[in-house]
Amino acid sequence: MFIVNGQQQLKKFKKSLVMKMHGHPTGHPHGNSIVDYNQNPYIVIWEVTRACQLKCVHCRADAQLTKDPNELTHEEGIKLIDEIYEMNNPMLVFTGGDCMMREDLFELADYAVKKGMRVSMTPSATANVTKERMERAKDVGLSRWGFSLDGPTPEIHDHFRGTPGSFELTREKIRYLNELNMPLQINTVISRYNYDHLEEMAELVKDLKAVMWYIFLLVPTGRGQMDACITPAEHEKVFRWLYELSKTAPYDIKTTAAQHYRRVVFQQKARENQVSLEDIRYEDTLTKDMASTIDGLKRAPRGVNDGNGFAFVSHTGDVFPSGLLPIKGGNIRETPLSTIYRESKVFKDLRQPDLYKGKCGVCEFRYVCGGSRSRTFAVTGDYMESEPFCVYIPQAMRKKETPVS
Repeated sequence: MFIVNGQQQLKKFKKSLVMKMHGHPTGHPHGNSIVDYNQNPYIVIWEVTRACQLKCVHCRADAQLTKDPNELTHEEGIKLIDEIYEMNNPMLVFTGGDCMMREDLFELADYAVKKGMRVSMTPSATANVTKERMERAKDVGLSRWGFSLDGPTPEIHDHFRGTPGSFELTREKIRYLNELNMPLQINTVISRYNYDHLEEMAELVKDLKAVMWYIFLLVPTGRGQMDACITPAEHEKVFRWLYELSKTAPYDIKTTAAQHYRRVVFQQKARENQVSLEDIRYEDTLTKDMASTIDGLKRAPRGVNDGNGFAFVSHTGDVFPSGLLPIKGGNIRETPLSTIYRESKVFKDLRQPDLYKGKCGVCEFRYVCGGSRSRTFAVTGDYMESEPFCVYIPQAMRKKETPVS
């Protein structure tokens, strides 16, 4: 585990940490500017529809076959895009359900791209995804296309997606993307179903020529169940494996609902003498040069967490800290998105790591990590509690436990 040796070094470390974190009330400076997640998110996910033809066993949305008659209209969608753009132009992702089941999807995407926004989408691999639609997405100027693959074999993936034939259909759609030279992101939810097959998955992601492997650690919400989650110790094992993989993989690796991966990366780099024990910075957890870009989509200059640099807008306009944390901050039909993000209690709470409870509140990694607030809420019912799937014991707690000689 990460340990600062010596009282003098510990004192220097704490002073440095306080200056780094509290000297900049909104976070770490990036270049000559301060990224202020209290004011604007880094990324906004818009669930454009909840309609979907798949029946995924983990679906956080509990998707339905037909669209909700109360989903945002085209005009409301355009207004929402304008509001998002005005919040310092964050990254915008269209999701669902299956976003392809929204008839005006490309009109909305075209409008956003022409405003100068970075836009991507994560459609389901169904018959709705045709080569013609992929070509249209490329013509519109979408930055990236994401497909989900949750196992290296049809048996694993199709079970997870609840639809026979989904694996082969996804492979077919990915071949189309490769032919079009459109950047591919592969999304994988790690759970009990595929935990023993991650090495095979890593090879498959390579073979499919993905530029990004986006790892999700299962949150027991929606259709996701607790018994499908891997254990805290297995989380740690996965994170260490991912760090080693990141050194040689031809694709980038990013995680969601796995904030403590950042802590593991820092610890591993500290062991390799790549970073100093006297300072903990989000930049030091990046596995590649922070200034690098992948198909125009930059890494976040600060660690993003639920409600802290992140906002989720549902198909009916409800705003949540993330799609996995079902506590409503407001609705855009009644209140501007900026007001909800900046002023609602749940969002403001989530941007104050010092107020987190238990070990997360005293952890030296709380600004870099902070734990998954979604998983915390799903397991404990309190989004400010400690991340229940983290094995790390903070220095402050270890110091209290040290017996006096």
